[in-house]
Amino acid sequence: MKITEIFSHVLQYDLPGELGYSQQYYTRRTAHLVEVRTDAGVTGWGECFGPGNVAIGNKAIVEKVIQPMILGDDPLDRDVIWHKVYNLLRDHGQKGMPLQSLSGVDIALWDIAGKVAGQPLFRLLGGAHRTRVRAYGYGMMLKRQSVADHVARFRDEAAAILDMGFTATKMKVGLGPRDDVQLCRAVAEGVGDRGRFMVDANHCYTTSDAFYVGRALEELDAYWFEEPVAPEDLDGYRELRAGLKVNISGGEAEFNRWGWRQILENRGLDIAQPEVCALGGISEYQRVLALCHAHFTPVINHVWGSAVAVATNLHLLAAMPPMPGGLHPWEPMLEFDTTDNRFRDELLTEPLDVQGQVAAGDGFVSIPQGPGLGVEPYRDFIRHYEIDG
Repeated sequence: MKITEIFSHVLQYDLPGELGYSQQYYTRRTAHLVEVRTDAGVTGWGECFGPGNVAIGNKAIVEKVIQPMILGDDPLDRDVIWHKVYNLLRDHGQKGMPLQSLSGVDIALWDIAGKVAGQPLFRLLGGAHRTRVRAYGYGMMLKRQSVADHVARFRDEAAAILDMGFTATKMKVGLGPRDDVQLCRAVAEGVGDRGRFMVDANHCYTTSDAFYVGRALEELDAYWFEEPVAPEDLDGYRELRAGLKVNISGGEAEFNRWGWRQILENRGLDIAQPEVCALGGISEYQRVLALCHAHFTPVINHVWGSAVAVATNLHLLAAMPPMPGGLHPWEPMLEFDTTDNRFRDELLTEPLDVQGQVAAGDGFVSIPQGPGLGVEPYRDFIRHYEIDG
């Protein structure tokens, strides 16, 4: 069997309303799917992390840089292919967009392997430690409105997400430390004693400002404080973890095993959040997961994008060993974006229906059982939303 073609599909549509986080506002939803075809008629699907023009740039890397390197290769030689591409691109970027692009190709190769074997991805990874995964719902995005309006909206939205059946929720911050503390108090009130809440700063604080917000989160009993400082600030992460009681989480902006080795040896994280569609795909995710567990750092995957990314992460979470083990072990969760996302809800021929499962299943989502990722995108849907790039 040989790889014959690789297609890069960038999908986009205008959101019903503007959304924001600490770094920017945006009005369009983007997804970047990768399709790998073979001479045996088996097709694999993957996804690259990155919105907007980043996705368009990654499309060029997938089709113009990576594709010529691996045409004619056996898709089952996925680890050989991974190292071939990485080594040839090493002089041009060991992180960032080259790794995001490689991620989508690698995920598609695993999908092919599962289809050839007639087995779901989780079984190729060693089997399922769990047949369903608890999901948490994130929302409470920033908008161009007053602090008072944010406070009222965040309180109501936090309660509404738990009303959907989620048992934990995550909010955004980024208005400034003092105003952000007001937002956190509002979310804590909206959640009450019905579940957990988490706070995502998207690396907007200095270390001193992160301590200010983090001390408030201790009092509010937040579960984790995500990306409080810049991903390059390893000293800041270590200081925050040592000085705060709230869990410090992060890692979505880190790539490959060598970048993760630095984070973990630095001992700056209570919870690791690798992004499989960015760090190098499933092949590299497995190595990063092993590193995390070697450092006794639990993992809750970062999840962003389409239903392909969601399905991939469901398999990874199913196959993740408990760490540490026990009668009632610490369990990972699936991150779920509750804002408008047609690429997650309408892309597949058989939708995952995460929100329906959460509502009917006490907050849990089942693992796809079909071969490979266990999902198939609807080609007419892709054609309708695909943009030129």
